[in-house]
Amino acid sequence: MGAATVNEKLPAQLRTGALNLLEMVGQSLAAVAPTLTPALNVSVVAGLAGLGCWLAYFMGTIGVVIVAASVGVLASRHPQAGSYFVYIGRTFGPFTGALAGWSMVSAYLFTAVSTTLAFPIFLADFLGALGIRVAPPPLVACLLCFVALVTYAAYRDVKVSSRAGLLLEAVSIGIILVITALVIRFKGGFLDPQQLDVRHFNYGTVFSGLPFVIFSFVGFESAATLAKESANPRRNIPIAVMGCAAFAGVFFTGLAYCMVFGIGDDPAALGKSTAPFGDVAAKAGLGRSTLVVYFAAMTSVFACALASINAASRLLYSMGKYRFLHRSMGFVHGRHKTPHRAIVLCGTLLALFCVCLLPCGFLDAFGYAGTFASFGFVAVYFALCIVAPLDLKRSGEMRLRHVLTGAIGAVLMLVVIFGSLYPVPAFPYNLLPYLFLGYLLVGGIWFAILKSTSPATLVAIQHDLET
Repeated sequence: MGAATVNEKLPAQLRTGALNLLEMVGQSLAAVAPTLTPALNVSVVAGLAGLGCWLAYFMGTIGVVIVAASVGVLASRHPQAGSYFVYIGRTFGPFTGALAGWSMVSAYLFTAVSTTLAFPIFLADFLGALGIRVAPPPLVACLLCFVALVTYAAYRDVKVSSRAGLLLEAVSIGIILVITALVIRFKGGFLDPQQLDVRHFNYGTVFSGLPFVIFSFVGFESAATLAKESANPRRNIPIAVMGCAAFAGVFFTGLAYCMVFGIGDDPAALGKSTAPFGDVAAKAGLGRSTLVVYFAAMTSVFACALASINAASRLLYSMGKYRFLHRSMGFVHGRHKTPHRAIVLCGTLLALFCVCLLPCGFLDAFGYAGTFASFGFVAVYFALCIVAPLDLKRSGEMRLRHVLTGAIGAVLMLVVIFGSLYPVPAFPYNLLPYLFLGYLLVGGIWFAILKSTSPATLVAIQHDLET
């Protein structure tokens, strides 16, 4: 009886101070999944932006680094689990903060869905390179095993999962860089006059590729969701977030340039490829290296799915703790010190959404889930660019550079949002923005009901956010 009373008075908490700087970098780097861009994502951008593919990634890098600076400002001031709910809620109130958290839950969850659906694509390519053809049913079984393994890894230990993410991404990035160096060696040099002649770029198509460019970066901010578990969050989170954003930008811009160069300045061919990096390697006489590329891609999607579940579960934990969602989401496992119920929910939803999207085919489903995820990220990125200078103003620390940085970041995110709506994309991509708005509406209605039925809860949350 006494033990039970003690447990009620002292519920399990997240493992405070468990993650060092490298492990925080591992969380953000794994969520970005840099290897996934040359392995698959770049084909979309190349098909849209043409020879300006590298420029689209360079412009995206500027926007993302500015957003990262805003995240860094907020993370250093408010290092708490759930991050975005807290950041935005402190400035615009708990209702808006809850919508931001709701938006990011869908963003991280559907990033996990997208990368999970990419796993059977790369597995089939890997086995195909060995001369083994696999029917869809065994691939679906492998996908479900993949989900179970990701959920188990997230459930057991955040420290181990963050280290695993860092190690897997380091290996896969190293493989990609070695093969890229061999491609450049085959070409006999690094300079490509066609790609460097920016006067002949179609800048309309370059801008149209920006939404997909931003999707390549999403997740760089995810270290902030683990603030409660970081050893020195005020220092480590800004370094992890801004460092990963800058590294990913250099990596993506350089790889986009090298891949278009390696394919013979034929971005249209790259845009039609389902295995773009493998095709570039094969054109350079490195056909056997495709096995290594597919292996690297599989390790990368595992790391990304794991990091996404870690981030989504921490947001659910924070919202459960504040009673915006069922309080069980705020429970922590007594031994593993992870938000186990939120993780199990994320794993269950991950499996459910993947199975529901299977009739679309792995590749199309990957695109739908990834695009839907990007809306959640961009909406919150836009809000963060506004919130960061306002948060500094509250403490009298705002300077002109903070206002300019926030304004530029907000405008760039608006460009990305506009680019996803016009020109009107083909079906069913044209429906996805409205499905996301419907998802936000559901969350808004639920939070409005909470506000009307439990006003004391909202007052308590407001007081907690302001202290």
